[in-house]
Amino acid sequence: MEGDAAADPCAICLGDVGRGQAIFTADVAHGHRDCPICKAAWRDLPFSSSPPPARRPSSSHHHHNHGPYDDDDDPPVADQTVEASRDAADHAVVAVKTHCERPAVARGASRGSFAVLVHAVAPGAAAAGARRAPLDLVTVIDVSGSMRGEKLRLVKQAVGFVIDNLGPTDRLSVVSFSNDATRVVRLARMAADGKASAKCAVEALAAGGGTNIGEGLRVATRELDDRRHRNAVTSVILLSDGRDGYVPRRHVDLVPPSFRGRAAPIHTFGFGTDHDAAAMHTVAEETGGTFSFVENQAAIEDSFAQCVGGLLSVAMQDVRVAVACVHPGVRVLGVKSGRYENRVDADRRAASVDVGELYADEERRFLVFVRVPAAEATEEVTQLIKVRCSYRDAVRGCCEDVAGDDAAVLRPLSQVPDGLSMEVVRERVRVTATEDMAAARAAAERGEHAKAARILEDGQEADELSDLAARVASRREYEQTGRAAMLSGMSSHRQQRALSVAVRPPTHFVRPGRGAGRGGILRLGGGAAPRPYATPAMQNMVKISRSARQQQHTSSSPPPAKRMHLRFAE
Repeated sequence: MEGDAAADPCAICLGDVGRGQAIFTADVAHGHRDCPICKAAWRDLPFSSSPPPARRPSSSHHHHNHGPYDDDDDPPVADQTVEASRDAADHAVVAVKTHCERPAVARGASRGSFAVLVHAVAPGAAAAGARRAPLDLVTVIDVSGSMRGEKLRLVKQAVGFVIDNLGPTDRLSVVSFSNDATRVVRLARMAADGKASAKCAVEALAAGGGTNIGEGLRVATRELDDRRHRNAVTSVILLSDGRDGYVPRRHVDLVPPSFRGRAAPIHTFGFGTDHDAAAMHTVAEETGGTFSFVENQAAIEDSFAQCVGGLLSVAMQDVRVAVACVHPGVRVLGVKSGRYENRVDADRRAASVDVGELYADEERRFLVFVRVPAAEATEEVTQLIKVRCSYRDAVRGCCEDVAGDDAAVLRPLSQVPDGLSMEVVRERVRVTATEDMAAARAAAERGEHAKAARILEDGQEADELSDLAARVASRREYEQTGRAAMLSGMSSHRQQRALSVAVRPPTHFVRPGRGAGRGGILRLGGGAAPRPYATPAMQNMVKISRSARQQQHTSSSPPPAKRMHLRFAE
């Protein structure tokens, strides 16, 4: 009798079950169809009236061979106002304009490389009202031994600010890593209870051990791959102050395979002077994210705020700009599109640029170089190119295809109006500055620091380059801050997206130089923006961050001494 009681048969697979062993487990509740006793596939699940939602297979390559997470991600909140607005005809769309480098080309002349600026601008946040696309965000935080003390305190404060500013339709997961990686917050909606739980988990983080960036990203990948539900916008934030000690070969090996298709951008933040800037830059480049150098410890929260301000204002996704030649003699010779992939058709009659996401109010500028043929005797205007922009509206969930301004030049018989388009000149300056930065970085990596500094000093495209020149002038300075600042600046300019607020801002004027043309001093930044490419939503989030920090500082300051009050009262 005692032997029979100790080994009861499983009611599902008829295998032996030890005394007190549970039959209906969490595996069953979450849709796993293998018996926990014999591992056979079950035909019928207890209390299951319909099959569970399909999960994407996990892409984790960690040696622990993890399966899918057993706790569900929170389902997203349906936005009825968005559903009702999808068929509205009066919504704002991406505006696309063109600017020719000159207004006219003599009728009998041809031009071998004529620049046309294609300028796309996403609608502002006000145009979409109070609606925005909900966000799935995974923060991947370095908690290695070097993060002890003030560093980790500041990171906790920054992540706390992010949590405070996410809405109830947004979902957040937190992954920490040192020698290994752990998901400390599941992908949960940031309603009041979700925020409280996430803050408690973040506050409990402790530093210690080595730096395994690759494992942190693999756990983040697993979290995103295992989602049953998906919000419209997905992104990852990675912060590290060290160098990965577990990937011996290429930096690109840090990026999980599923991220290399740019399924979600990874925005990386290199903290301090000891982090591997090249690794962090590569992770961002491979996934369509930005790399920011956080030089000042106090600027971590502002940097996170700027990034999250952009992510919470994603307006357009899968943006693609296409140009097509109109006149039969016009040909596309090339496109300057920075980090965005461009394609020119074999017959050079069309080209396209894949842009990806656009934040509200965000702009993209691309130089398209075309061959302008000599005009016919009676031809007064030559139509050069037509431009279209296709994308998916992130808020409304529908696809759009809008036409931009056509580019055309006048064809006078002899006298050609003088003057250059300042829009085209400004873009040439920006492109030249980016190319100078890349050339200087290559020289510095070869150990030619004097040459690197000379490239930047001779460029004179912006005072930003003068600051960088000082950072590359010696090996010591380059290793400490120069490489990180250079890569951060290159990432910003090539993607035309704001870099970290921690690096000293350039002035908004350009001294006359190779790229300035005849216009002399040229205004770059536009207005009084503290950072190139920063959108109003990004700037506003930084203001909120600083205001909250100021209030916290004021409330924690000790009151003035009583004697001081009495003295003034007297």
